[in-house]
Amino acid sequence: MEPTARIEELLAPTLEAMGFDVVRVRFSGGEKPTLQVMAEPLDGAEMTVEHCADISRAASAILDVEDPIPGAYDLEVSSPGMDRPLVKLRDFETYAGHVAKIELKKLRDGRKRHRGRLLGVDDGMVRLDQESGGVAALPFDEIADAKLVVTDELIAEALRKQAGSDGNQEEELSENA
Repeated sequence: MEPTARIEELLAPTLEAMGFDVVRVRFSGGEKPTLQVMAEPLDGAEMTVEHCADISRAASAILDVEDPIPGAYDLEVSSPGMDRPLVKLRDFETYAGHVAKIELKKLRDGRKRHRGRLLGVDDGMVRLDQESGGVAALPFDEIADAKLVVTDELIAEALRKQAGSDGNQEEELSENA
């Protein structure tokens, strides 16, 4: 099992009990490695600094006990943001209708990079209405990297969600723009 998969396996039950979904766990090397834990509230609410602090404390406790990473490292907890990575198969269903960039592990139909509107998933294949024309069916297990593209539609949806959770939020954002 990959080290990041093991770490996600260790953290997910506790974070889910706290009301969060693990979006991605990523480990980057360097002089002092960083373990990034990306999470979001299960109820779709906005991620706050307090949420990140709570997740950081819980993750630190688990990682201190289980010790899955040898040596020192920095723990970074973050939210996925609007240009969120699409990591799980269900992400491609959840964000159907939005524009995404997808990079494959190997060439498929002469290319690795695809960009277009997500059409959902059909039998393990991510369907994408490509900006270059045509619909692509990309095998989920061949996707190396995928993320949403920030568009006016995505921004408007984020503002609607914020307004739903706090009626004054959209007004405050408009005033600050």
